[in-house]
Amino acid sequence: MKLLTPTQLVRAGLVLALSTVLHGQLREAPIPHLSGQSVSPAFEGWFPNPDGSFSLSFGYFNRNYDEVVDIPVGPDNRIEPGPADQGQPTRFQTRRHTGTFTVRVPKGFDEKQTVTWTLVRAGQTISVPGRLHPDWKIDALRETTSDNTPPVVKLAESGPSGQGPGGVRVAATATKGTPMPLTIWVTDDNVFKATGGGEGKPAMGLILRTHRGAGNVTFSTTEPKIVAGKAGATATFSEAGSYVLRVLAWDASGRQAFVMAGGFQCCWTNAYIDVTVK
Repeated sequence: MKLLTPTQLVRAGLVLALSTVLHGQLREAPIPHLSGQSVSPAFEGWFPNPDGSFSLSFGYFNRNYDEVVDIPVGPDNRIEPGPADQGQPTRFQTRRHTGTFTVRVPKGFDEKQTVTWTLVRAGQTISVPGRLHPDWKIDALRETTSDNTPPVVKLAESGPSGQGPGGVRVAATATKGTPMPLTIWVTDDNVFKATGGGEGKPAMGLILRTHRGAGNVTFSTTEPKIVAGKAGATATFSEAGSYVLRVLAWDASGRQAFVMAGGFQCCWTNAYIDVTVK
């Protein structure tokens, strides 16, 4: 029998490894891409509303590391059944974003009925159905173990308030190229969920994002500081048209994580500003 040399043994090992990969027993780690990749919708779960209706919470995963993707409402960005436009984003920031909008369904919505969000991008059509399955119920309005609730957000001092993923919505007007002031009022129940074995000081935070946009939006800061229950920033719009800005507020339980496990989806609040830019 002829013995193999060390070099031949190494080559044989490589062939065996490649064969294993080709037969699907091993998979190489995916290569990160800066641009050109698809966007996946995500169903986060559902929660009941005080009026007896239900809200289905959706987010997304933009696989690109650098490219912010725009997908207008229509065949490539649609919700079914009903109108294609049900408040979903059209501008997708990079990577994972949790609970960016909700779809409200009426009392009596059957557990087997679905609301499906479809995104088409980079040659891939990806759909996710949302439904009222008991396993997908989330504690979006009250954290069950600590009794913590999301912060209350207002976008006008005497205007409506919102709490939780469904949040609050207001309208505004702006002029192209002129900074538009944004003022956000935030209050909280100050329930602190200890994560390190002790009590700490309740804290809140904010982040500003473009949910939809005809052009680019430049914020004076994307994370305005909350002082005495109020925060401020400006938004400057590059083009005339329609925009939606999203304000995300969180309390001491922290900002959203990449994966929200075990039904834990508390405690943060969305707020939306529909801006008409002239």
